[in-house]
Amino acid sequence: MPTAKKTSTQAASKQALVPVEQKIARILLDGHGGDGAPDVVLDALKDTITSSSLKAKFGVCGLPEVMEPALKARGLDGLVDIIPATEVITMEDSPAVAVRRKKQSSIHVAARAVRDGDWDAMVSAGNTGALMAISKLILKTLPGIDRPALASMIPASDGGTFFLDIGANIDCSSEHLVQLAVMGSCYLQAAEGVENPRVGLLNVGTEDGKGTDVVKVAGGRLKTSSLNFIGNVEGTDLFSDRVDVVVCDGFVGNVALKTMEGVANLMLNTIKKELTSSLLSKVGALLSRKALKRVKNALHPSEHNGAPLLGLNGIVVKSHGGTDVRGYVCAIEVAIREVDANLIERTIDTMNVMAEAST
Repeated sequence: MPTAKKTSTQAASKQALVPVEQKIARILLDGHGGDGAPDVVLDALKDTITSSSLKAKFGVCGLPEVMEPALKARGLDGLVDIIPATEVITMEDSPAVAVRRKKQSSIHVAARAVRDGDWDAMVSAGNTGALMAISKLILKTLPGIDRPALASMIPASDGGTFFLDIGANIDCSSEHLVQLAVMGSCYLQAAEGVENPRVGLLNVGTEDGKGTDVVKVAGGRLKTSSLNFIGNVEGTDLFSDRVDVVVCDGFVGNVALKTMEGVANLMLNTIKKELTSSLLSKVGALLSRKALKRVKNALHPSEHNGAPLLGLNGIVVKSHGGTDVRGYVCAIEVAIREVDANLIERTIDTMNVMAEAST
């Protein structure tokens, strides 16, 4: 089976992207989502407008009495549209409360604006459960997709591996795993410029007979699909150049992702501690500072922030709630690339091809 030609770095992958249609993406931000909102959101917005090579029109959804002075203080008044909301969903609100009782919240209003075609995409660092529930309720899922999925680009030896689901669907059927594979493959083709992504199922071994019945059935279906399915992969393959898209249920994915983040932080903190432990270590750190900075950038969670919520009839990107300004900029850039690449249309086309092949 042919393998995908994968770019050496995530940056190169972005440069390889050729938009299907040249247009200015319209990106709407949830001004009240995340631990540092609205400051982190608006600081990231300012950085994106002034320094990012990806161009877009921006709006921020939130309480006008909060957004107006904050935008003015950053010199963004007149450059960014304010979409008024009258309520805020907190991190403590349950999805049920958010859906039923806060229909004028920034997440609700932003999702309706995307549904109605006023904006192309929304970005939020807010309550994940609420964002998932509201987005699915308002935007609906694409034909052939039962559930939306959260995905993340994780660092690997050749730039990155696209990993899903990372927490949206705790329990998946074999059909859901197949749908995840389609969504992940389409995302890499459209938004990252990977021509023929290699898809693998996360398992406890590479042999066909390993794993649960659900995984084995999903593997059998993927073998006969039009996707570039390479079979089962193990946890160590996540960081290698063997695979481009790794699929699993949200329980396994979320545990794996949080473990990766913990290990990355441990490594960075250990390196920092050891390089400041003595005068000789400090001299060595000074001499190798450029290389150490590249290591930090490769491993730091902020550089890989921005989890696309795939499978919806509208583009939604979830930023980590505790991210910094750089991380939120990355989430904004993910949304712009999805719009530029016509991700939704490409996913629909792929689902149609697979449906025709199975009849």
